[in-house]
Amino acid sequence: MRLKQCDEPWNSSALNDAEARGKKALTVNRRDLFRILGAGLLMLIPGLGADAQETGRGGGGRRRGAAPTPISAWLHIAKDGRVTVYTGKTEVGQNIRTSLSQAVADELHVPVGSIEMVMADTDLTPYDMGTFGSRTTPTMAPQLRSAAAAAREALIDLAVAQWQVDRTLLTTSEGSVHHAATHRSLSYGALCQGQQLTQIIGPEVALTPTAGWTVAGTSVPKVDGHAFVTGRHDYVSDIKRDGMLYGRVLRPTAFGAALQSVDLSKAQAMPGIVAFHEGDFVAVAAPTRRDADRALAAITAEWKTTPQSSEHELFPLLHPGYTPHSANEDPDVRSPGASPTVDRKMHAMYTVAYIAHAPLEPRAAVAEWTGDRLTIWTGTQRPFGVRTDLAQALGVPENRVRVIVPDTGSGYGGKHTGEAAIEAARLARAAGKPVKIVWTREEEFTWAYFRPAGVIEVSATAKADGTLTEWAFDNYGSGPSGIRSPYDVPGQRADYHSAPSPLRQGSYRGLAATANHFARESHMDDLAHACGIDPLAFRLKNSKDERLTAVLRAAAQKFGWDTRKAVPGRGFGIAGGTEKGSYVATCAEIGWDKASGEVRVTRAVVAFECGAVVNPVHLQNQVEGATIMGIGGALFEAIHFEQGKITNPHFAAYRVPRFRDAPAIEVVLVDRKDLPSAGAGETPIVAIAPAIGNAIFNATGRRLRSLPMAPHGLPPV
Repeated sequence: MRLKQCDEPWNSSALNDAEARGKKALTVNRRDLFRILGAGLLMLIPGLGADAQETGRGGGGRRRGAAPTPISAWLHIAKDGRVTVYTGKTEVGQNIRTSLSQAVADELHVPVGSIEMVMADTDLTPYDMGTFGSRTTPTMAPQLRSAAAAAREALIDLAVAQWQVDRTLLTTSEGSVHHAATHRSLSYGALCQGQQLTQIIGPEVALTPTAGWTVAGTSVPKVDGHAFVTGRHDYVSDIKRDGMLYGRVLRPTAFGAALQSVDLSKAQAMPGIVAFHEGDFVAVAAPTRRDADRALAAITAEWKTTPQSSEHELFPLLHPGYTPHSANEDPDVRSPGASPTVDRKMHAMYTVAYIAHAPLEPRAAVAEWTGDRLTIWTGTQRPFGVRTDLAQALGVPENRVRVIVPDTGSGYGGKHTGEAAIEAARLARAAGKPVKIVWTREEEFTWAYFRPAGVIEVSATAKADGTLTEWAFDNYGSGPSGIRSPYDVPGQRADYHSAPSPLRQGSYRGLAATANHFARESHMDDLAHACGIDPLAFRLKNSKDERLTAVLRAAAQKFGWDTRKAVPGRGFGIAGGTEKGSYVATCAEIGWDKASGEVRVTRAVVAFECGAVVNPVHLQNQVEGATIMGIGGALFEAIHFEQGKITNPHFAAYRVPRFRDAPAIEVVLVDRKDLPSAGAGETPIVAIAPAIGNAIFNATGRRLRSLPMAPHGLPPV
């Protein structure tokens, strides 16, 4: 490893990722970075393309005739010892800012408090596909660990050169290099002071094994947590710029409606109002939000609508062979006393409704033009993708668009796009002033995209002793994630079939794994009852996956599965599964009021395994949050629509879990230090719905095959 002075130019996709997409790269002198960052040590990582960012593959060697590999990420150590780390990932509530800081602190041997994590700023951070798919922990954390480990070794080299001692006698801790034999110690800042040193990190750097973690694996408090709980953190909706106006957009009367005519005259006559019309885009900007609302209400417009599918047509549209099996009870389930030599065959259809992401912070953006350069502050999970969308929509080069993502009030997969950013940018250009647009809750419920609806058809056979022999699984519309059964079934088949969607749909926490686990684990329960076997024993009998078996056993033990007792109005259910490299098992207890029909989840035990645990407390928070969120989709969340209009676009009509819906939740973390850390933001949600459904069956004898299962309670039989 050789340190260099910063006298040569370099290709930086951290300031411009054009080269990563085959375009001309921006040439920047390294001295320019030091003018920004100050003297010190700058660690540079050869750029990773989109595939490498998402799969964790390195950039590899250069091909003959290929363009030079861009420098796409860095870590800077300043003369005062402060460590600045750059990543294109976003913080949307999953607390990745803290866990990535822990990874760096572990390798660099510095306190977490000395690290500043610069995230999701397209002018400053490396190109990144986006924050989704639970990929940040398994891909970004190792990359930043490499940068930190290489920096640590480079600092030791500086100490060797200064002290002229045997390198093997030097150690690092608390941001310093130590030589025990002479009791000498130098801080990292002192070693770097007055120098401008750079080092490109090679693939040979060795990372600390999980057994040697001292910071990762512990419950480090949330970075900047005090600012969040005291309200000092600025979300996009809090940002203010000099001369800023507030924008509102005129929405169509229904999906697919085309603007026929518009009259802006009354809005334009209002003092301080900018009214803008271009194509189907009509918007206003005003000095206050109230003035913007008044100006928008003053606009008259005519829209041409086209016939749209309605909610009652949804499932036959997704699967022409759909029949309402979900409302029926299979007689085989209720009559387990079949001949001990007869195979149990079961066929059923399951359905899942569209549901909304319902983030606490709706879509928001602030746009500011400086000449022909645009800066956008917005909450998105794909800052670089939004930058591309802005450049295309506005007809400007990407290197004149900067997207900054402040830590954002949740996304759940629902903020991959940049609609509010494009709207704010168009309106700001027309107004000649910065413009902020914050979607209303009704806009968020109507014009954002939804978790896909779907129909799932399952056919399966088990021997009388409970051994699975056949499994056919077809998902229509909701997606392929988590579609393959983790249970041991010879010759199983699982297929996804795309289907037309009457509503806009996209990513959601766990993607289709929630739907697929609901259908699979409900069907597994039915087969267990048909065979007369305990649902846990049936799963264990058919599992050869030791990680799945481990979480099933852990959840059952904590729950007291073997000691549960049948009580009128109370039921118990279990479900398990795997997705994105993690494993989960959930036991649920429900209470059922036969008179009112109300179903409530009273207790949930969740065993979760995602390899080596990085931050136990924050992982527990993720599991608890996913469990509560999953209760909503399991019992009552659903988007209702009629002829191109959402009919429940408010929290008053769209019920998310409330405090009274939250059960007692116990989390069992299965910490596998022998396995790489996987992402944990999505998988914990997939098992709660089938566990609840199985508990309802246990309490009532009724198998519910549609999500949500009990939006208005359970009606009398």
